[in-house]
Amino acid sequence: MKIDIFTHIMPKRYKDAVLRLGTLSASDMNSVIGTPMVYDLDERFRFMDLYEGLSQVLTVASPPLEKIAGPPESIDLARRANDELAELVASHPERFAAGVAALPLSDTDAALEETDRAIRELKLKGIQLFTPVCDRPLDLPEFEPLFKKMAAYDLPIWLHPTRGDDYPDYRSEQRSMHGINGIFGWPYETTVAMTRLVFSGLFERYPNLKIITHHCGAMVPFFADRFDAMNRKMEQNRGRDPRITRPAVEYFKKFYNDTALYGGSAALACGYAFFGPERLLFGTDMPLGDSRRGWLNTGRTIEAIEGMAIPPDEKVMIFETNARRLLG
Repeated sequence: MKIDIFTHIMPKRYKDAVLRLGTLSASDMNSVIGTPMVYDLDERFRFMDLYEGLSQVLTVASPPLEKIAGPPESIDLARRANDELAELVASHPERFAAGVAALPLSDTDAALEETDRAIRELKLKGIQLFTPVCDRPLDLPEFEPLFKKMAAYDLPIWLHPTRGDDYPDYRSEQRSMHGINGIFGWPYETTVAMTRLVFSGLFERYPNLKIITHHCGAMVPFFADRFDAMNRKMEQNRGRDPRITRPAVEYFKKFYNDTALYGGSAALACGYAFFGPERLLFGTDMPLGDSRRGWLNTGRTIEAIEGMAIPPDEKVMIFETNARRLLG
């Protein structure tokens, strides 16, 4: 079995409610309407049938709720989305291994309440956090109750980056060019969030905290030695941050990470070398890059894992066992 830990969906009633608000940008509209597999189950199932034993974990597709609307609309949208996710998992257990709760992060109290409802009543298996949250970092004190709660539930947090083209590549410009904001900006946002969470001391306070990053830990595996060397030099000058007790690079290895590198075998080997097989989970970013008529990102990701020069039992861990353990 292959459990895809990080796939995106926009359930139909939720999608209709979002479109009625009329707040989506042109690029967000294109990603929603222009990718039928994100909302059309028949399209999705026909694609999944190409791969034997494929099961998916469902996360609500971007944009984040706080970008679509503020309270109370975002609270209502979260409930709609999570209700539908639970229905999909219950109706199609052979297709969907689990659902991940969407949260209205513009209202932290509401997000905490929805987390409890989604996990206790709807039996969803974790929460998704976008980073940044309305241009704010996740290490702010107002978000810590969410991390504390998820550590208590012993269920994972899916960390998804976001950066619009209104983040220019240079200060002298107004917009990002050539898709740089998404192609390279999103992994950068993930890397920044991981670093801020490490130095916030979250893993000291909640040792069993489980966070799944998109795109195999982003820049961290490739730059781990550079980070470690430069951070140790800074520590010599200013001392170690009092919120952490070990070399900072060690905390990065506490993250779990999907394999959504679009078939990048060398990049996957880099992630494996840093995180080890226990912290890698098969994940594709589906349906982004997937089409029954063209390039198949899911197939490329499967081929990259199967082609890794690692023991067969570790491939099973990446494809299935690690996900089963995290999802309980």
